Amino acid sequence: EEIKAAGSEAIAVYGDCADTADSERLFKAALDTFGDVNIMLNNAGFCRDKTIFGMSDEEFDSVVRVHLRGHFVNMRNATKYWREKAKTGEAVYGRLISTSSEAMIFGSAGQPNYAAAKAGITAMTMGAAQLMIKYGITCNVIMPRARTDMTNTGPTAAMFAAPPEGFDAFDPANVAPLVGYLASPEAGHISGEVFVVWGPRVNIVQRPTLDVFYDNPEGGKWTLEGLHNSLSDYFNESHVPVQDGFSVPPQ
Repeated sequence: EEIKAAGSEAIAVYGDCADTADSERLFKAALDTFGDVNIMLNNAGFCRDKTIFGMSDEEFDSVVRVHLRGHFVNMRNATKYWREKAKTGEAVYGRLISTSSEAMIFGSAGQPNYAAAKAGITAMTMGAAQLMIKYGITCNVIMPRARTDMTNTGPTAAMFAAPPEGFDAFDPANVAPLVGYLASPEAGHISGEVFVVWGPRVNIVQRPTLDVFYDNPEGGKWTLEGLHNSLSDYFNESHVPVQDGFSVPPQ
């Protein structure tokens, strides 16, 4: 109703975002209503937080299903549609945007299910970008920091709370301009990228790269002693390992 009140058209399709039949019904409803599908933003998710030693199978599977499979079945519908359209010679405009999390980068001690799902979403979207670029389709990932139902409760509630006055850095509306930009013609040359977005800031996440390497000075297969001798230069006394549940040293 808010979208319609703002002068645009919208429909609601109720179902399970990770169910194949429901996702196909959603995609068909969009095609039937608007005549084409040009932009897909996947944003469904929820949390079932536990440590890895306290998490049940259901808590792990349910989160991975909604986040990762939920992205997969809907991405499959869109990419298949765009590819088939391109193969007929029709002009295709396609923008796919996935929602991941910094938990994928840094880990999350109390969210092994969520972090794993978000890592999968990121890798899957990067693979889709590699596949779809030849059709002029872009695929990118956002990692928003925003106040949502998931961050409004628990230990994150105070951090994400709206300030009594001034700029509200965690207002989810701050994320929308980047999504709009990535969906626009001006961003047609941007694909396979990952962005952290919040408040006034957009961080471009550096693509994964290999760090320093060590070759066995003796040639052939490593020995345990050889690995220790070579890697000790890197993992010396000044190296800071994971500490106190953090994947990076606290700043």
